[in-house]
Amino acid sequence: MSYAATAALQEAVYAALTMDASVASLTQGAIYDALPPGPVPPIYVSLGPERARDASDATGFGAVHDFPVTVVSDAAGFHTAKTIAAAVSDALSDADLTLARGNLIGLRFLRARARRVGDGREIEIWFRAMIDASGA
Repeated sequence: MSYAATAALQEAVYAALTMDASVASLTQGAIYDALPPGPVPPIYVSLGPERARDASDATGFGAVHDFPVTVVSDAAGFHTAKTIAAAVSDALSDADLTLARGNLIGLRFLRARARRVGDGREIEIWFRAMIDASGA
């Protein structure tokens, strides 16, 4: 197994979301790897933790990374959060991301969970990235 490409994957996912016109517009650019200090915007997207497991074989090292992207909205209903979640899914599902380290073999939607959190809404969208880290 190799965990070598994890930072490169995170950088590429963040870049894909910030450069996607729809996601950037719907969130007014509030896309975070780490939340800023102080009050947060009423609507934002946040990269989350990940789970990685070995996907090495006789030809080289590899890993499967499962990670969430979370949409948070203080809106009373789910419509706003679901609209942004759909844009995030469109931006990342089957995206051809170039990694600074390793090669992305595939990136796909895995699952999502929408729930009420306090007075707002949160949608956690999980993706699965398959990475060939042989050259990492």
